[in-house]
Amino acid sequence: MSEVSVHATRAIEAIESDAQLALPGVVVESASEWVWAEEVGEEADVADFVHATVMKSEVVDALRPRAGAYVDATVGGGGHTEAILEAHPGARVIALDRDVVALDASRAKLARFGDRVTFVRTSFGRVKEALGELGIESVEGIVADLGVSSPQLDDAARGMSFRREGPIDMRMDMTSGETAMDLIERLSDDDLADVIFRYGEEHRSRRIARSIKRALADGQLGTTLDLRRAIVRAVGPVRVGGVDPATRTFQGLRIAVNGELEELETLLDVLPDIVAPGGVAAILSFHSLEDRLVKRAFHDRVAWQRLTNKPLVASEEEAANNPRSRSAKLRAACRCSEEGEP
Repeated sequence: MSEVSVHATRAIEAIESDAQLALPGVVVESASEWVWAEEVGEEADVADFVHATVMKSEVVDALRPRAGAYVDATVGGGGHTEAILEAHPGARVIALDRDVVALDASRAKLARFGDRVTFVRTSFGRVKEALGELGIESVEGIVADLGVSSPQLDDAARGMSFRREGPIDMRMDMTSGETAMDLIERLSDDDLADVIFRYGEEHRSRRIARSIKRALADGQLGTTLDLRRAIVRAVGPVRVGGVDPATRTFQGLRIAVNGELEELETLLDVLPDIVAPGGVAAILSFHSLEDRLVKRAFHDRVAWQRLTNKPLVASEEEAANNPRSRSAKLRAACRCSEEGEP
């Protein structure tokens, strides 16, 4: 083979290699330059924290709002809180969130309700402490939407999505705590693999962790797209059932950075203490790790009477209008009295 042919072959191989790392639906302009093209209708208005509230009517049906205090443990854009307040004029809501952007957005959205809403910047795992500081011993009901909101995913600066280039951050509260990049730098190959396996349920975690750490050592890990490239180099670009190969790893890192499962375990532990007898807890989960914890907690028949033997899912209409609702599962339970009666 001539020298020209060798160089041509290598150039083609390089282009094909980079094409394999490109996100689905992206045309590779060159071996080194490509961008993500968002699907039509999926873009969220990050500046206004626009977020489609998941299973709003189902949550309200489960809570059956009445006069009294309720908790929205993850207020986000304020959709569930708004629905509770609209459902009964005597209802008031303590709205929690650790994301200051979300709190500001919900304050604006819910301003018309005046002092019927109390906003608290804290994580949902601290709900008992937050209520105690407000002098509230128990509430009539609580809703916790555990999903990452559309504005959080769509804001490249947060680094939660492999679809947009941004820093490898992934924190819900961007003012404090360890970033995903800090986590990657701190952990060994094996410990990083354990995080990806445990929180992302990614069975190829060893290969992925080695590839990520190799990219870090080579100075090739600066952005979320670099992180996705490292993952694809380890497992290939093929989507299984339409799931991007980076999905589980990004999930695992985000959960670890924000301590999401630990926060949920704490919330579930204190629920019997803060929900009054006859009150209702409604929890929306978005992956199996969360759903298993909620299911197990509501199986405590001394504390809870389950209102949903199987989790409720979004209607076909909602799933069509809001694709991110497709993975949502709603479990609800009524707090029993001290005698174990609902």
